[in-house]
Amino acid sequence: MAEIKTKPGQENITDFLNTITPENKKKDAFQLLALFEKITGLAPQLWGGAIVGFGKYEYQQKGGQKGEWFLAGFSPRKSNISIYTMAGFEQYESLLKQLGKHKTGMGCLYINKLADIDITVLEQIARSSFEEIKKKSTTLVRY
Repeated sequence: MAEIKTKPGQENITDFLNTITPENKKKDAFQLLALFEKITGLAPQLWGGAIVGFGKYEYQQKGGQKGEWFLAGFSPRKSNISIYTMAGFEQYESLLKQLGKHKTGMGCLYINKLADIDITVLEQIARSSFEEIKKKSTTLVRY
């Protein structure tokens, strides 16, 4: 089985976020850092060198492969900002309509900048997703 490459590292989050350009994306990343710290109450870890993740849980795929993943997180990518919502999107349809300009895909919410969305709606989605994945993973969640 192939080894999973996205793992938690020891890099300093502030140092990582300070490398982000342009300046407005860096500002958004620091705002998201504060938001996710507030939502989760957990310290961030850099996963795979580019994802700011909070918490950790173990999972096992149907084929038997085991791994670890974060409970909530985001990644300030070049083209957009990815918000990871482990609980999926079906239950958030009404909130997504209120969110503002975004796209969704396989457990990710993509936004260009925080100015394009309603941050309070994002907080509701992120908080609900975090709580949902904690419930589903009660026997496997580790902080």
